[in-house]
Amino acid sequence: MKTNRPTMLVWVLGALFLLLSGCGSAPEKAQSQQEQSARVVTSLHLLEHHQAWQGVPYQLGGMSRQGVDCSGFVYLTYRDLFGVVLPRTTLEQSKVGPKASRGALAPGDLVFFRTGRRLRHVGIVIDQQRFLHASTRRGVMISNLDDRYWSARFWKATRPLVSH
Repeated sequence: MKTNRPTMLVWVLGALFLLLSGCGSAPEKAQSQQEQSARVVTSLHLLEHHQAWQGVPYQLGGMSRQGVDCSGFVYLTYRDLFGVVLPRTTLEQSKVGPKASRGALAPGDLVFFRTGRRLRHVGIVIDQQRFLHASTRRGVMISNLDDRYWSARFWKATRPLVSH
């Protein structure tokens, strides 16, 4: 039987977390470990999701592997990975969840950018440096938040997954 290594790693990390969480640590420390573990699993899920969607072309209004726009990709990712139904548009997605600090982003947070006078773009945080999104030029891809283009256009971040 062939196993999927990233999926197996998620299970191993989850089992390791369960073993370590019962080691008699203080409640604050245990909660911090739980939050870190949840972020690791979320990052791994997002990287697996990227592998499945990498290179799918951008299509305004698209909602499939034939073509997807940025808010459609976020909508489908949240629905499929987290069981959370977000609004369909970038503007409406920007109103969901509490604001997140640019300096304390967690996997699964949404990042928003002002890419034009009235245009907005959205992506999903993988880690402090990277986010997953549907680019108009290169389709579904991972970009760096510190990239000159993205950092100059950063608007805000939100945390729809309140379990962080």
